[in-house]
This record gives sequence, C-alpha cells and structure tokens, in this order.
Amino acid sequence: MKFYLFIFIFIISISKNLYSDETSDWLKREIDIILEAYKNQSLSNENRFLIIENTINNNFAGTGIAKFVAGAAWKSSDKNTKKIYIDNFKRHLALNIASLMQGYSDQKYELRKSKYDNKNQVTLVDMEIFSETGSVVITWRVKESKDRFFVIDLIVADISLVVTKRSEFNSMLKKVDNDLSKFNEVLTEQNQISYNKITK
Repeated sequence: MKFYLFIFIFIISISKNLYSDETSDWLKREIDIILEAYKNQSLSNENRFLIIENTINNNFAGTGIAKFVAGAAWKSSDKNTKKIYIDNFKRHLALNIASLMQGYSDQKYELRKSKYDNKNQVTLVDMEIFSETGSVVITWRVKESKDRFFVIDLIVADISLVVTKRSEFNSMLKKVDNDLSKFNEVLTEQNQISYNKITK
C-alpha cells in the first residue's frame, strides 16, 4: 500500500513539474514578443506600444485585477461605469508594464526556476535579468483558466504589483469619495499623460 502511495505522489510531482515547464515556455514566448517590439527600430513608438499593450491585455488577468484593486468602489458602481473602468485599468496596466519592461529591454534574461503553489493553484516563475552592475529577479504569478495561462501578478524586489496598485488606487479613490465614475476621469487623464510620454 505504501509503495502505491509513493508512486502516486511521485507521478503527481512529475506532472506538476511538467506543468511548470509548460508555463515557463509560454511565458518566455510572451515576454519575447514585448522585448522584440522594443528592439524593432522600424516601429514607431505608438505602434510599438500597441503591440505591447495587445500582448499584455491578452495575457494578464486584467478584469480580475481591476476588480481587486478597485475594492469597495467596484460593488457600488453601475455596469457602464465598471466597463469604462476596466478599459481604463487595462490601459493603465499596459502602460505600467511597458514602462517597466522598457528598462530591461536591452538586457539579457533567464527564466531561472518555476514552482507550482498547490495552495493558491498558481505557478511562480522567476525571471533573472542581468546588467553590468548585477541582476534583478522578477517573479511572475501565472494561473491556468479555461485551458490557457494568465499572469495574475508581478513581484519585483518582493513587492507585489497588484498589492501596490490596490494601495495606490485606494488612496486615489478616497479623494473622489470612492466614486468610480469620477475616478475614471482621473485615470483617463493619468493614462493620457503616460501614453504621451511613451509614444512621443
């Protein structure tokens, strides 16, 4: 009996490792699309960002993250306001990730290791980026849903992007009395400023 239990645990362990490798392969392909866009000098800044934005929107769980960072303001808003907010948030997220990745676009990277977190049912993939002065590790949190992968968070220097955004948005929402409609106006203006900087 113990032998069969051992075999079962061993098989499960192997399948999780294979799953993690599959996640890493998928993630590498998507990261390379973003980095190649930066390296393609024939692209205008606007077209470059649109490629990056499309890649991020396709691979990040934007709607779920948007709901989480909006907190209580989400529940008290109407359907149309929520739709506008999700669109605004997705662009905001794309602008943030594009800005972050731009800083690493000329540097080499390796996906060091991946492990499956059984408790949260997510795969954690460590990406080490090398520079002349050393290296930095970014951890991608990836979840499978509907037979495909989605990035649900980025952790840089032990700081979660999603948790940071929730704190940042909560502060901004308090200034507009947790009115998501008013917050949309603020976010739209902020996005435009960031977009102008990236595409100029």
